[in-house]
Amino acid sequence: MDLNSLKNLELLYVEDDQDVMNQTKLILDDFVKEVHTAKDGEEGLEIALTKPIDIIVADINMPKMNGIEMIKALKQEHGKNIPCIITTAHTDTEYLIDAINLKVDGYIIKPINIKDLINSIYTVMLPIIQKKEIEGCAHVVESLAALVGGKKIEILKYIIENLDEENVFHGSYQDIMEALDVSKPTVVNMFKQLIGAGILEKVKNKVYKFKRQDLIK
Repeated sequence: MDLNSLKNLELLYVEDDQDVMNQTKLILDDFVKEVHTAKDGEEGLEIALTKPIDIIVADINMPKMNGIEMIKALKQEHGKNIPCIITTAHTDTEYLIDAINLKVDGYIIKPINIKDLINSIYTVMLPIIQKKEIEGCAHVVESLAALVGGKKIEILKYIIENLDEENVFHGSYQDIMEALDVSKPTVVNMFKQLIGAGILEKVKNKVYKFKRQDLIK
């Protein structure tokens, strides 16, 4: 289990017991990018609607708005399908049918076992993380496939071979035309494709930042 895959996540933790919140947040901070906290469902709902939350961990019994009501409002009133894990005491079984109907992604029995919580977060988020990685790889393949053909690969190799230590290319169309014996329209079109694919970024005239470091490792 590679817990490093959780490092880019923003997690919302909703808990009305301040001591439990502080202790749990202290540990969660070591595993995710950021832990947003709320003391009740109303506050949690506001954060979920205004922050880029990847996953929610919420208690059920809370003042103002309980965890089930918060998740229901998110899904049914605001159309936000954020993965949710419920923390519940044994006495909260009356709410479990509602949670099942709302397709809550996981349940943790209180008092919280932090290992179980981390495992649940990982299990819930892994398919989503993997999907994003696959989509990212597919985008790179699609982008590069559009560049293959004729002199285009030679132009790409020339750019990569002439990057400085900060992955910046200093050169003109004329430099490439003379080095590779290609026409100006071919070079111009290639640069447009690289910029459009998010591989190059024009910093200023004759200066380009190569953004996809994974392609030159």
